Amino acid sequence: MTTPDDATLRDEGLAPSGSGRVLLLACGALAREILALKAQNGWDHMTLACLPAILHNTPDKIVPAVRDAVAKHRADFDKIFVVYADCGTGGMLKAACDEMGVEMVEGPHCYSFYEGNAAFETRDEVTAFYLTDFLARQFDAFVTKPLGLDRHPELKDIYFGNYEKLVYQAQSRDPTLEEKAKACAAFLGLDYEYRFTGYGDLETTLAAQA
Repeated sequence: MTTPDDATLRDEGLAPSGSGRVLLLACGALAREILALKAQNGWDHMTLACLPAILHNTPDKIVPAVRDAVAKHRADFDKIFVVYADCGTGGMLKAACDEMGVEMVEGPHCYSFYEGNAAFETRDEVTAFYLTDFLARQFDAFVTKPLGLDRHPELKDIYFGNYEKLVYQAQSRDPTLEEKAKACAAFLGLDYEYRFTGYGDLETTLAAQA
């Protein structure tokens, strides 16, 4: 799955002016899930724009990218909703959204809101490495190659030596993705756990914008 290199609108066509048009300004890693929820629920008044998922590797760039996108699209929509959690910004994204007068998803990261923030808070999994459907698909592009593990596999112990298990938080029931996740765990030398989460708080949060 490819992601756009800026906040490019992903949907064709917009709801009529004055009909409560909502722009979902989202991380590209959530695009497939958001489009599925839109189709499933008939949220035709919502339009998706994605920022590149690779920003998670440089979270200091998320806030300026969101600011630029809000400024770019604000005049065209009745409401903008930011579909990011904190995502390593140390509270800076929430502060920026408050300043701009836009709402955002609650939680520290997508692993938390996929499981449900309340449930995730009860877990003591500091030695767990998480995969979502997106990361299971894009493991090489977002983990293996950026960390140089394809060229220097000996770095695995440096990066992942303190982890004990890989938890695959599945948004869909896809045997092919589960096999990919198992292969990722084996590659990293970690125990494997499958956990079906569905869309979690992402679905309920977006439903509140409907």
